[in-house]
Amino acid sequence: MSDTDTPQPQPLLDDEALDQLDDFLESERVDADALDLIGAHGFLVALAVAPSDVPAATWVPELFHGEPAFADDSEREATLALLEQLRHNAIQVLEGGGLPELPFDMELGGLAPEETPIGDWCAGFMEGVFLDEAAWFAEDEEAAATMLLPFMLLSGLFADEPDMAELATDGQRLERLVEQLPELVLDLYLHYRVPPETPKPKPRRKGPPGRGKKTRKK
Repeated sequence: MSDTDTPQPQPLLDDEALDQLDDFLESERVDADALDLIGAHGFLVALAVAPSDVPAATWVPELFHGEPAFADDSEREATLALLEQLRHNAIQVLEGGGLPELPFDMELGGLAPEETPIGDWCAGFMEGVFLDEAAWFAEDEEAAATMLLPFMLLSGLFADEPDMAELATDGQRLERLVEQLPELVLDLYLHYRVPPETPKPKPRRKGPPGRGKKTRKK
């Protein structure tokens, strides 16, 4: 596939909306353990991909690590609306076969993933998976583990596991995975959200006249 055939990643929120969320998530009115903008972006993209919808009553407290000190109901509604819009826009982009634009430079630059926004985003994504882990692995555990491996590896959350630690030393492999992240998100969406098409019955071929009947030679 040439570069012209590759769809350009699409932003899930405009810069103004991202700045607004960033300011709020970095404020003292939000718990220190809450996800930051990068982590929240990954978290909400995971919810867009998830095999089943997770209600806001479940994911909002997880994202904020409790209830923020909103100034008033208006601020609460506006903030939650932006978060929901990000999730919804991710679904729209992926449903159309597009790629999500991720809010960081797509290279590690020789750093360990967990020392970069890439690791923060993937850790947020995995937090979204953990919300309903059973659903992600219900249908085909092996396929799910394979498809989620890049996110797990780049998140740094599994660094203590021997297999992960060994893979994490391969810098070239990690850089390739970072470049592929938007495509890997789309692959997950197609796997979980787009049911395979039922194959259409093939019409029976008619053979040439006389074929299928054996005639005796005289």
